[in-house]
Formats: sequence, structure tokens, C-alpha cells
Amino acid sequence: MLDRLQLLEFRQMRTKERYEKALAWFEENMPVAESELNFENEYQLLVAVMLSAQCTDKRVNMVTPALFQAYPTIATLADSTAEKVLSYIRSVSYPNSKAEHLVQMAKRVMEVYGGEIPDTREELQTLAGVGRKTANVVLAVWWNQPTMAVDTHIFRVAERLGLTTKAKNPLDSEQQLIKYIPESIIPKAHHWLLLHGRYTCIARKPKCETCGLKEICRYFSKKN
Repeated sequence: MLDRLQLLEFRQMRTKERYEKALAWFEENMPVAESELNFENEYQLLVAVMLSAQCTDKRVNMVTPALFQAYPTIATLADSTAEKVLSYIRSVSYPNSKAEHLVQMAKRVMEVYGGEIPDTREELQTLAGVGRKTANVVLAVWWNQPTMAVDTHIFRVAERLGLTTKAKNPLDSEQQLIKYIPESIIPKAHHWLLLHGRYTCIARKPKCETCGLKEICRYFSKKN
């Protein structure tokens, strides 16, 4: 529970101050924040991120070992068919469309980009099955570019903490976040917010009482 003084301080807290406090807490309490997907190169990362859409990282990590053994390079994937790829990814969500997207993505990478995964958002988004969020994840994780991928976890956590205000959609949330988060830590901040949403600030029953950010959290203050 927050006492009256804490509630008053919370209400007077400006957005910049809330960001500073939140980022400082994450830096101290989550110094290592990385993707939970398993990958060894940018090709494997892109494939894993594409498979993770509306699917858990745990499930993706269960199917990628066999998939990458069968298709160790972008060229081998491009030479395959959606039907063959499907046999390796049946247990992920939307396997039929993802199998088709993976093969079409690989073909375009080979034909247009000479077998190299592109390193700009604009180029990545020309690939089948790659939207802004997927592109942002790949750019941040592999190339450490200051791109903020907003998924359901990050969207929820940012609104609850008060880092964003009435964000209309993921793009709105992204733009509000990158306005205040220093470019140098945006890739890491993505994982801070993601992991906090995955394990603490969960959707239905957030673990507010054990959360180290409750003193600056808009959602917690409203509950109390």
C-alpha cells in the first residue's frame, strides 16, 4: 500500500522523472536482459522471431533445432517448399502461413539481397511475414540498433507504469517510449519491459506486491 505522501509524490511525478526511475531500477535489478530465443546468427534470429508471432519463445525453441538442422542456411531454406517446412513447425501457431512466409522470405533474401539478411527496417519489411515489430526485434537484437519493438507485454507494461499514456496502438506506444529512452539503451530497454511483462507485470494477475516498480507505477497507485 502507498501512503498519502507517496501518492502525492506519485501524482506530481513528471514523465521524464518516471522514466529515469524506471530505467535506473531495471539497470540495477536486471543488468542482463537478452532474448530468450535460441539462435546463432541473423538468419536464425529472423526465422525464430517470425515463428514467435503469437507463440511462446519456449515453443519456438522446441522446433528450431530440427528446423535449422534441416535448413542450416538461408539458401537451403529458399530451395525448400512450404509443405516441407511445415513438417518441422506444425506445433507453432499459424504453421501454414508461417511456413509459406519463411520460404518466400528466404527466396527474396537470395534473389534481392544476395543471401544477406538486410539490416534496415525498410528492407526487412519487404520480406514476406516481416512487419515492423519483427524488423525492430531483429535490428535491436542482432545489430544493436535503437529500435523498440512493442508487443503485447511491452504495450501493457508501458501503459501500467505510466511510461506511455493512452497509446492508441503499438506504433503510438513505440513513439512515446523512444522519445524518453536514451538511444544507447533502447535495445536493452526492450528486453527489460518485455521480461517484466512476461514474468511480473502479467496480464490477468500482475504481481504488484513483489514488484520493485510499484512506487512509480500508475496502475498500482490507482489500485490503492
